[in-house]
Amino acid sequence: MGTDTKSVVRLSISERVQLEALLAEPRVAKDRALRARMLLMADVNGPAWTDSRIAEAFDVVTMTVARLRQRCVWEGLTAALAARTRSGTKPRKLDGAAEATLIALACGKAPEGRAKWTLKLLADKLVELEIVSEISDETVRLTLKKTNSSRGCASSGSFRPMPMPNSCATWRTR
Repeated sequence: MGTDTKSVVRLSISERVQLEALLAEPRVAKDRALRARMLLMADVNGPAWTDSRIAEAFDVVTMTVARLRQRCVWEGLTAALAARTRSGTKPRKLDGAAEATLIALACGKAPEGRAKWTLKLLADKLVELEIVSEISDETVRLTLKKTNSSRGCASSGSFRPMPMPNSCATWRTR
């Protein structure tokens, strides 16, 4: 998908009016307004700017303009104006109830024959209780890390609070 295979943007009069009305609104998202301006400049029935000229004028990369053109042609104007959804995010393995169960297990009594819970034991127990179908010990670690229920956490009461430094101490001037 290079700039040599250019998609030709042909906006109808109603689409041009829609884009100009969007730009005239008092509160519009910055990225949405930028895409609208670029599409207006890319229109064959309008200024018909090249990708490189649009990229230079709006301080974006040429590929951004090429992808915007292609998206407008293939998916339509509303899809081109909308922000793209991120494909790299994964759904969370543990919801609130599953996290609560994990924390209750970790803070509870260790299994028989063990001095304390390990991450692997906690992961296996969650699968055994059919809370999740599979889970890694790293996911268990990250979930426990973001809570304040860790036994070694400073806010759990196992450590004395650190004394505050004296606020009227003299400052070094070096």
